[in-house]
Amino acid sequence: MSDASTKVAGLAVELKDLHVNFIAPGKKIEAVNGVDLQLQQGEVVALIGESGSGKSVTLRTVMRLHNERSTRITGKLEVNGQDVLGMSPRALSDMRGKEVAMIFQEPLLALDPVYTVGAQIIETIRRHDGASRPEAAARALALFEKVRIPSPQRRLSAYPHEMSGGMRQRAMIALALACNPKVLLADEPTTALDATVQIQILLLLRDLQRDLGLSVIFVTHDIGAAVEVADRIAVMYAGRIVEEGTARDLILTPRHPYTIALLKSRAEGAMARGVRLETIGGAPPNLSDLPPGCAFAARCALATDACRAAQPPSIEVAPGHHARCIHTDRAAAIAPVAPVAPVAV
Repeated sequence: MSDASTKVAGLAVELKDLHVNFIAPGKKIEAVNGVDLQLQQGEVVALIGESGSGKSVTLRTVMRLHNERSTRITGKLEVNGQDVLGMSPRALSDMRGKEVAMIFQEPLLALDPVYTVGAQIIETIRRHDGASRPEAAARALALFEKVRIPSPQRRLSAYPHEMSGGMRQRAMIALALACNPKVLLADEPTTALDATVQIQILLLLRDLQRDLGLSVIFVTHDIGAAVEVADRIAVMYAGRIVEEGTARDLILTPRHPYTIALLKSRAEGAMARGVRLETIGGAPPNLSDLPPGCAFAARCALATDACRAAQPPSIEVAPGHHARCIHTDRAAAIAPVAPVAPVAV
């Protein structure tokens, strides 16, 4: 887990009652529904959940990367004290890359295929910092060395398709760090990589966060990865945060049935050899037709009529540990006994 002692006072990102709706012909997709989330300076927060739970949509909203014509965003969204929703296009352009940067899930799609990786980093540095080309080139080389790319001088002249998946992801990290942003958004940065490279990238991100004092929101569907890098974990389902707390609290004392189901669905959750791995039955709800009550009720063994009738409130089950469930006490009885092991040490 990230070293919490490196955090300093102040908010890097604040989301309050954040709603993100995608408007399509004849329907409205409620992708994010009233998210409250705070990221302290120097802290790492992991967003976890199944695909379609709203993790990546939330992350991209922080930089306002969605199509403005088909997206409706309401609520409070601040980065380093600045109102992102009120920013002009020019202010947004200045913020992206300089104040806040993103590591995308698939660098082969995020990087421009017709320019070398080095040229893209150099352009970013010159755009935001006004550096000369030789100075920007020297900084790009130093960044490649920082993210531990072998033969960095030669790799600067490579096109994205000429690099391996792990090497492209390191180059994407270098690009994100090019202008010394205070906030780093990592959107499942290890998903497309094999297990060995995943561990290398996670360790690299953890070391860079500690060395640079970055504030990081890390999106993943892997609880083991979240345990490895995060101070706090927020569990998302159907566009809502259903449980939030320190990484230790969520792993050792989960109180929402969905969090518990995620923990039990990992291979490490099997308590003995030959025990069948548990799965989460059913499917997530249709985001264009959400139920009036708890969105997880249809898949939850603890659900009652009260769960289906109205949205459950967020309950503080321990200091700093909240769960959006009216059955937190009953959930404690079905929680797994063994904690989740991190993916790396």
